[in-house]
Amino acid sequence: MKRRRPPAASCKKPTRMDRLKDKVAFVTGSSRGIGAAIAALFVREGAKVALHGRDTQALSAVLAGIAQAGGQASYVMGDTTKFSDIEAMRRRIEREFGPVDILVANAGGSFTTPGPIEQTSEEEWRASIDGNLTATFLTIKSFLPRMKERGTGTIITISSAAARRPYAMAPIAYAAAKAGIEILTQDLAGQVGPYGIRANCIAPETILTERNKMRIPSTQQDDLIELHPIKRLGTPEDVAHAALYLASDDAAWIAGVVLDVAGGAVMV
Repeated sequence: MKRRRPPAASCKKPTRMDRLKDKVAFVTGSSRGIGAAIAALFVREGAKVALHGRDTQALSAVLAGIAQAGGQASYVMGDTTKFSDIEAMRRRIEREFGPVDILVANAGGSFTTPGPIEQTSEEEWRASIDGNLTATFLTIKSFLPRMKERGTGTIITISSAAARRPYAMAPIAYAAAKAGIEILTQDLAGQVGPYGIRANCIAPETILTERNKMRIPSTQQDDLIELHPIKRLGTPEDVAHAALYLASDDAAWIAGVVLDVAGGAVMV
């Protein structure tokens, strides 16, 4: 039996408005969707946030919304698969805001369509691995040394439910890249914990970003809802609140976890 979706207001959560006071955060891939929601929430909680993306118009819109709410943010542009670009972005952020306390390696995406693995081209495979796993690695590689020097920092990576369970129709290159991010994060947590740095990963399921709202027909959304014990699809704000928790001192003794934001659809 189909169930009606709860109203949007039921997805909203109260905030304390101070959990990230005076922190500097960098959120890659934050011109829209999950990254933009994380950046906006971090600003509301007192952080100074550096946005990132390649779409100047989209970044300007996110920045304008933050400024209108009285927050402090700026944006940088660059290719997260190129270490030189990331280093240039890091230096600019440090000049403007100071060293980064919270790094959210969110940039990525699926660059292949689901199908038999032998039909995946080498170019598609490399695009998915580089755009997700390599980008996450290079971003951490750039920002981690300063965190170690200061003896503090929080790193949050973004995986996907596609990496949490096997599914024959998944875009395999994307799933493999995201699975790589999970073990990278857990190995990293073991390495950096003694330096006062925490690393954790978030694995979202189907999230109704603006792009997905247009891409997934409403009838298919209803079918997807039925796969979740919590009978709705996720919102970017659901993921943002998970990121806020992991970034804040509320999670001060949590490291190396993969947090499923999946409405109960992933239980591992």
